[in-house]
Amino acid sequence: MKAAVYYGPNKIEIDDVAEPEPRPGTVKLKVGFNGICGTDLHEYYAGPIFIPTQPHPLTGAELPLTIGHEFSGTITAVGDGVTGWAEGDRVAVEPIYRCDHCAPCRAGNYNVCQQIGFHGLMSDGGMAEYTVVPTGMLHKLPGNVSLELGALVEPMSVAYHAATLGDAHPGDTAMVFGAGPIGIGLWFALRGKGLDDVLVVEPSPTRRAAIEALGATTLDPTALDVAGFIAEHTGGRGADAVFDAAGVTPAVATALACVGSRKPMVSVAIYEKPLETPLLNLVMNESRIQGSLCYTGADFDAVIALMADGRYDTTGWVTRIPIDDVVDEGFEALHAGTKMKVLVDPNGES
Repeated sequence: MKAAVYYGPNKIEIDDVAEPEPRPGTVKLKVGFNGICGTDLHEYYAGPIFIPTQPHPLTGAELPLTIGHEFSGTITAVGDGVTGWAEGDRVAVEPIYRCDHCAPCRAGNYNVCQQIGFHGLMSDGGMAEYTVVPTGMLHKLPGNVSLELGALVEPMSVAYHAATLGDAHPGDTAMVFGAGPIGIGLWFALRGKGLDDVLVVEPSPTRRAAIEALGATTLDPTALDVAGFIAEHTGGRGADAVFDAAGVTPAVATALACVGSRKPMVSVAIYEKPLETPLLNLVMNESRIQGSLCYTGADFDAVIALMADGRYDTTGWVTRIPIDDVVDEGFEALHAGTKMKVLVDPNGES
């Protein structure tokens, strides 16, 4: 079968690899779509970062390996001992491997497991025609949720988890910094939680146009004093929650200037460079920075329910490509900024 195999920086090849077969407690999936994530881009251009160069303690895998951790699929075979799942079931995959015995796992916070692994980063993943996953990773898709949307459940759950940590409620003012895929996901999540006043701060005209087409209200930080606008917009109260999905110093500085007293700035970005954080704002405002990592099964279930309710739209920001075009039309296009979100179609179903 065809698979996108990662060998190291700037080296992903479409190889013909052996088709996997299910083991006890697992199922075999025919992959519907697999998204290219920002983490995948970091691995391609600067890795290996998370992809192990020695056997991972939970999976035993190391590079080279088949990448891909944002994916959906259809069960084609079940392993011994599997119950509750059958051939033909359509699923989204929550790709976390966890140890179940470290302190965070014992507390129920397995998304910050001290040995965390991901299917498609620490094992052969979903950017292939078929993959095999443990049943604990499966979330069934309702009949009206497509495999295309199913592949977006993982990144949208990253955003939903962050939105939950922001603890914003209907009637509140929320701000999202960055209108990439996670920023778009935050807007969908906050709207799904009942917030009407959600403002998206984005300097790129292309990205502003894409999220505006979905119905969002945007602010251009190159043409507007964002902090001054928010002060006036909220009667001096400040935003009830701000979310950084941009990962750059100017966005963080502006976010902290906008957040209300005793309210959070939730950080859901990957920071490639050290930040100079104006801590005085935090002290004088008694506001705080809240980190957000990954998701839990509850986030997956919530996102799937919102998708079934028609609350997510892929128009204008999601592109589908065949697996043979992964490098040029996937990684290179995303790096150049000519595409926003790319879903790889390894089986030619689209």
